[in-house]
Amino acid sequence: MSRRVFTLDELGIEIARIALPAAMALAADPIASLVDTAFIGQIGPVELAAVGVSIAVFNQVSRIAIFPLVSVTTSFVAEEDAIATVSPAEVRECQNMEIGSAVNNENKKLITLTDSIESLCKSELLSGNFDVVKSGRGKRHIPSASSALIIGSILGLCQAIFLISGAKPILNFMGVKSVSSNAFSLAVFGSSLGAPAVLLSLAMQGVFRGFKDTKTPLYAIMVGDLMNIILDPIFIFYFRLGVSGAAIAHVISQYLISIMLFWRLMQQVDLLPPSIKYLQLSRFVKNGFLLLMRVIAVTFCVTLAASMAARLGSTSMAAFQVCLQVWLATSLLADGLAVAGQAILASAFAKKDNDRAAASASRVLQLGLVLGFALALVLGVGLPFGARIFTKDVSVLHLISTGIPFVAATQPINALAFVLDGVNFGASDFAYSAYSMVMVAIASIFLLFILSPTHGFIGIWVGLTIYMSLRALAGFWR
Repeated sequence: MSRRVFTLDELGIEIARIALPAAMALAADPIASLVDTAFIGQIGPVELAAVGVSIAVFNQVSRIAIFPLVSVTTSFVAEEDAIATVSPAEVRECQNMEIGSAVNNENKKLITLTDSIESLCKSELLSGNFDVVKSGRGKRHIPSASSALIIGSILGLCQAIFLISGAKPILNFMGVKSVSSNAFSLAVFGSSLGAPAVLLSLAMQGVFRGFKDTKTPLYAIMVGDLMNIILDPIFIFYFRLGVSGAAIAHVISQYLISIMLFWRLMQQVDLLPPSIKYLQLSRFVKNGFLLLMRVIAVTFCVTLAASMAARLGSTSMAAFQVCLQVWLATSLLADGLAVAGQAILASAFAKKDNDRAAASASRVLQLGLVLGFALALVLGVGLPFGARIFTKDVSVLHLISTGIPFVAATQPINALAFVLDGVNFGASDFAYSAYSMVMVAIASIFLLFILSPTHGFIGIWVGLTIYMSLRALAGFWR
């Protein structure tokens, strides 16, 4: 099987078709943020700091809602879409099987089915729930698509209200002085206005990922980000709106992305739910809460490592931030494979196609491992020279050089960990993913408290290496 890792067969082409646009879409948002930062940086240091704080606040608040929503939506939509492709003859066969079971109880009349149809009929999605199946050439009936839009809209509004009402307390917590808080407040306020569009567009991206369509979100994101880049200098410099202009450009681009995705989704899916029961909201909430636990565990572990680096001094913190951002940025490529694995496996499991599920899991894991080794080589060779892009300080550069072996050597482990997450999400194994991550985080936090005081900067990176190793091991064991 390992010799076929790069084979462009049907499975290989499908993985590439999903993974490459997904990785590009994931990378688009950080690039757009960098462009915003570059334009704002031309105004002054206070405005630049304001944008930095607003991005940090918005990302931390959003991450809590985004990851569970998108992950759950992708798996559930992929499962329901797989059932929606069932032929009418197979659906009638399943219905006859239920009728036959009642007849069998009374008249002992047996109905025989092929193994494939029998296993499909036993699927939880088809058992007593044929409303996800499309008939004729009409739109798809996907309950989870409607649920995702409703939940995404509610979460987006809640996030906007939270950020607008809590702007000043948040800024005080971040250490922003009241005398310079005007620009910061405008930046946070601007980000909050775009929150409903961001959450809604991400919910729709989850739907399209479930359809194994990552090109549509990519095109919408590219158009939206291009609009942002065009409007930034117009509002910032021509109309002299400064930070407010950057916020306006950002909000317009986010709503444009949402409108484009919604228009495209309306063409494919019947989004009007016939009833509340149809939405299966309890299923979303239950599994979303499990992934929320996971997100909190991951965020707390990484944040703790950053706080420990800050306690070592500004030089250690600067070096840690450079290494950490490179460490996390490379995960975007592995996330593309994770998205492909999740969508394909969710569809295969819904159809009880265990052979395809096993082949898909094996292929994305092999590709992830190859990607990890390639990234390790690139970072190991290039980062010592590339670090000078981030800083000219000799002390910081020296400390970065001690962190590079950890950043580079952990890339295969990181890639496997992220791809294994996608595999487990594809199996809708959210409970295990959540509980195992909480246990991994507890063990890693304990080690960080031991290693940081005794071994300093290196101790923190040893702790993070163990954290990612335990995370990969937990996913692999499952």
